[in-house]
Amino acid sequence: MLKKLLVCIPLVLMGCIRVPEGVTVIEKFELERYLGTWYEIARIENSFEKDFTSVTATYTLDQDGTVAVLNRGYDAEEGVWKESRGKAKFVDDPAKGALKVSFFGPFYSSYNIIGLDREGYEWAIVCGYKKSLFWILARKPVMEPGLLEELLEKADSMGFETEGLVFNTPPDNEDA
Repeated sequence: MLKKLLVCIPLVLMGCIRVPEGVTVIEKFELERYLGTWYEIARIENSFEKDFTSVTATYTLDQDGTVAVLNRGYDAEEGVWKESRGKAKFVDDPAKGALKVSFFGPFYSSYNIIGLDREGYEWAIVCGYKKSLFWILARKPVMEPGLLEELLEKADSMGFETEGLVFNTPPDNEDA
């Protein structure tokens, strides 16, 4: 029984490190340009961000070469700011937008960059290991409507359910 469990655990964990069918990660990715704070513009609702607004993600390079992740958002239901710290590292080739992120010890999940503003690194489309984990991020808290519509069409063409997206509100006070 223990032997079966030891075989199954890595298989289950590896199932969370993949790219969904019909989606490809970006090539020629430059981590240094991606570091910094990103504002969540839209997402498919998920259990770990339920009722959150004003969500940001900040990425910084750690001395060991991993990426420190700080996710922060306002829990409207509880009326408090919450944050979660984690770390990310490349799945394989650092020139590809395929990373894995962990907020819980040795357990990792996919962080796939599937769309990116190549010129200024001003917006990104990100998904997890399944299509129900999806985000549109930007360097500013508000995105120009025409660009947002273009990114939504792109996401829709990749098979993401864009009709039920949660659109984030910008933070009232970033120091809160």
